[in-house]
Amino acid sequence: MSLIPLPTMTIPSHPTLGEFTAQTDVGLTHIAGNCEFNARDQYYTMGGAGFNIWGERDAFHFIWKKISGNFIVTARAALIGIGVNAHRKLGWMARTSLDTASPHACTGIHGDGLVSLQFRRSLGAATGEVRAPLTGADVIQLERAGNTFIMSVAQFGRPFTTVQVDGLDLGDELYVGLFVTSHEDHVLEHASFSNVRFVVPVGPGFNRDRDPFGSRLELLDVTTGHRQIIHTSDKVFEAPNWTPDDQALIYNADGRLIRFDLASNKTTTIYTGAVVHNNNDHVLSFDGSMLAISSRGEESHPSRIYTVPVGGGEPRLITPKGPSYLHGWSPDGASLVYCAARNGEYDIYRIPSHGGDEVQLTTARGLNDGPEYTPDGKYIYFNSVRSGLMQIWRMHPDGSAQQQLTDDEYNNWFPHVSPDGKSIAFVSYLVGEVTPSDHPAAKRVYIRIMPRDGGVPRVVAYVYGGQGTMNVPSWSPDSARLAFVSNSVPLA
Repeated sequence: MSLIPLPTMTIPSHPTLGEFTAQTDVGLTHIAGNCEFNARDQYYTMGGAGFNIWGERDAFHFIWKKISGNFIVTARAALIGIGVNAHRKLGWMARTSLDTASPHACTGIHGDGLVSLQFRRSLGAATGEVRAPLTGADVIQLERAGNTFIMSVAQFGRPFTTVQVDGLDLGDELYVGLFVTSHEDHVLEHASFSNVRFVVPVGPGFNRDRDPFGSRLELLDVTTGHRQIIHTSDKVFEAPNWTPDDQALIYNADGRLIRFDLASNKTTTIYTGAVVHNNNDHVLSFDGSMLAISSRGEESHPSRIYTVPVGGGEPRLITPKGPSYLHGWSPDGASLVYCAARNGEYDIYRIPSHGGDEVQLTTARGLNDGPEYTPDGKYIYFNSVRSGLMQIWRMHPDGSAQQQLTDDEYNNWFPHVSPDGKSIAFVSYLVGEVTPSDHPAAKRVYIRIMPRDGGVPRVVAYVYGGQGTMNVPSWSPDSARLAFVSNSVPLA
């Protein structure tokens, strides 16, 4: 069969395309496609015509950027309206060229709910597919790992279902982006895309202290799942606290504590004297007047806990012993709770916030970490590996009545209690990503929420991150949003 290349029309890069370089009608489309980007709310609306993405050639509308090597791209997506053809579809695509018959891999989310990973192995070859065992997905992810392409899909709130195709050699640099096709030559169908994220994953031997690793500060609506990026850097920053007055976020970067003003998006460094090796375990008192911080203090010291006024000042050492990693204030401000290594075991301890004798609250073998008080002071939530995997637990403030709240296949870390006391948010590492006692960066994680007394957790964000994503209390004062950090190797 001889293929006659069909014309493509590329519209040059424009600010309205957000993360993407250009938009293109690939193949023969009788109606020009379009894309609009809402920069304030960070979502895309696309229109696309074309007979299909199938067989030996394709016709669709495509917004794209070029990416070399491995990648993970994720979005929340929906077709708009009833539609003309049940096989209209949208998704992510990675394509060798903009030729109508180009080799490619794409996530085919169809109007009738069918979900499939489609692929063409060579120019003009027939399209193949691997169908996912679910229908009606609206969270879509496409990952490249060498010559393996992985599709992960979910109905929002639920975990991913994953299928893959191996041995698909598309070359190094690909056109990667979002597409819409109507499955009808003379019909324009529309779709919306939000939470669009491009990630370049780390490679073998990655060292976060040495290798490039970018950070994105995000706000998440826990009801709708809508995410908004408010600050980015090609360097590491971590663990945002949300101030009780709803004015700012406080995170750590390069050993310092940074205040990010939510109205102006400006940053200022909080003065902490000689204590300038601060890590991602920093917590605001419930009244917002004080910060408790974990820091090496001097290079030779293990992490110890200090307190300092929220506006800055000379820190006061609270725990002479280390390593000690802070995680919570009591609601009355009188006590701090933290994870500490003593006699070869990591357990949870309490200490007066002005200093004094520490009290051990857990004795179970294995790592016990992440303690945090409820706003009413009745419980301390924490994570523990005692049952095999890392799971969420709670206990009374004196350490009694320790109760396991999650028991699933994930490793769950850092429970954070909403200010209204109704919900718990935590980070869940996906199956196979980590050993139970480790919480590294650069991993696939979910942010999940469950009721205070337990229940089936709900996924509210699908994230590349881990260490530094949400180590500390990060709820908005009205319990409607969470602040967190996602990551990527900076895109070239």
